[in-house]
Amino acid sequence: MSKIHALEQNMSHFEDQYEQVGSNNQQVSRLLGAFMNDNDTSTSILNHRFERISINPYFLELQTDRQAITIRVPADGMELGAIPNGIQIGDTTVIDGIFMDEDDTVMQLVAIQQKNEDLVNGLTRVKGKITDLMLPEQRSYNPLYQDTLIDEALQDWMPKLEQYESRLQDGLLVQAEWIDNWSGVQYAILIKSLAHSENTERYLFVMTSLQPVGEAVEILKKYFVYLTPVIIMLTIILSLIYSRIVSRPLVTLNRAAARLAKLDFTMEPEIHSKDEFGELSRNLNALSQNLDTTLKELTNMNVKLQVEMEEKRRSEQLRKELIANISHELKTPLGIVKGFAEGLQDGVASDKKDRYLNHIVNETDRMNALIMDMLELSKFEVKAIHLTLRSVSMTNLVQNVADSFSHQLEEKHLQYKLNKVEELFVKADSRRIEQVVLNLLSNAIRHAVENSVISISIERTYSGKVVTVIENAGPPIAEDDLNRVWDQFYRIERSRDRKSGGTGLGLAIVKHILELHDSEFGVANTNQGVAFSFTLYESRGEPHE
Repeated sequence: MSKIHALEQNMSHFEDQYEQVGSNNQQVSRLLGAFMNDNDTSTSILNHRFERISINPYFLELQTDRQAITIRVPADGMELGAIPNGIQIGDTTVIDGIFMDEDDTVMQLVAIQQKNEDLVNGLTRVKGKITDLMLPEQRSYNPLYQDTLIDEALQDWMPKLEQYESRLQDGLLVQAEWIDNWSGVQYAILIKSLAHSENTERYLFVMTSLQPVGEAVEILKKYFVYLTPVIIMLTIILSLIYSRIVSRPLVTLNRAAARLAKLDFTMEPEIHSKDEFGELSRNLNALSQNLDTTLKELTNMNVKLQVEMEEKRRSEQLRKELIANISHELKTPLGIVKGFAEGLQDGVASDKKDRYLNHIVNETDRMNALIMDMLELSKFEVKAIHLTLRSVSMTNLVQNVADSFSHQLEEKHLQYKLNKVEELFVKADSRRIEQVVLNLLSNAIRHAVENSVISISIERTYSGKVVTVIENAGPPIAEDDLNRVWDQFYRIERSRDRKSGGTGLGLAIVKHILELHDSEFGVANTNQGVAFSFTLYESRGEPHE
């Protein structure tokens, strides 16, 4: 209870500081990171709809030879071990990541390189001096993993919002408890209002573990002080006893290793005992034979090198095509924005200004969606996405996603039919598979003819997998195009209206997600139209979310 009481006081102090910094995103990010470090909590700021506001609490400011760069440390896909210990202001370091703005001043962190490792294809490497930073400190367990649990905790808390909403609007603090089904760890959740204006209503969402990990660590430290002298004495005594036992076979093994260094594979080690040294001797003999065989196989490596060179040339060609496609996709909306902006600049009639501004906003949103999809796709291509596999109800997931398209279905006078015999569970990353279903169902609605039915089936196969099929009634896909629908920016209908199409990257992202799940997926023409299908490994356990 003392921990919760201290958090309540610190949240009130945070509210005062938040009002002082105002809309300064950099100061808000620093304030949020300092609060999480000082209180060992996972914290987020919510908007008036109780949705998370995208703020990276942890960051690095890097001064290169040309400019200052802000390095954002993402919680999703990052491991705590990827951030080296002891990083300080003034250190010179190398960062691999992805630039997220046009001026190359904001970078999404992928890796902090401490050695001269090869740069992963698709990433950008910068080197400079750290001028400012905010990283996880004084936090128990794995802070980056714990921070990713905020979305799950918030999702489970939202059904209880109605009973607490009046208290929050009155400025009172709301407290609840939540259990991580995967780890079984219990968390305390505290929510407090930060602002009360019409457009800037904000809430502070704090989640802290109730498991006394820190206290256990302190107890172990106290016992370690007394055990250290005993351990040192035992180590000295045992080293003296075993030194003679170890030295003789080590000399023999050293001579054998020296012959191997000279590529002399004719002599075998002379130790034939059944202990570890005898096993090491046999391993050295096996190593000798394997090296001899490997040297003979080096002549075949030229063929593999030629294949790799061909793959490099193919990658370069794909890169050029990607740049060309991006230029083509951005050219039209930029032209539209420029045209309407020039119209406003020339002083068009007042009754057209709102329509012009609406067109500019729509085209900007379309370009922003394209850029976000490109960033998402680039993460998959550089293998920067890590899945969180859990037992998920595939039936409920598909049902929830389909229900979210009710407005689009009504606009085209469509219906969907979910053919389900029983509730089936799969082993998957629920957020990524939800993204797959969203893209496939959106694609089916986009190409379905009006007054038709979209059929969705979820069935168990004999091979221990669950297959999901989404079929729409509409024109078939040409046979030559069936294998190309997964390519970036590929559209079957080249002349279709831009308003009816997506960014051209949805199915490419779907392909990467399903490949990470070892899924068997594909697309085929049917008697009614087109059907997309994919499989996931079945899970017999209860869902974790």
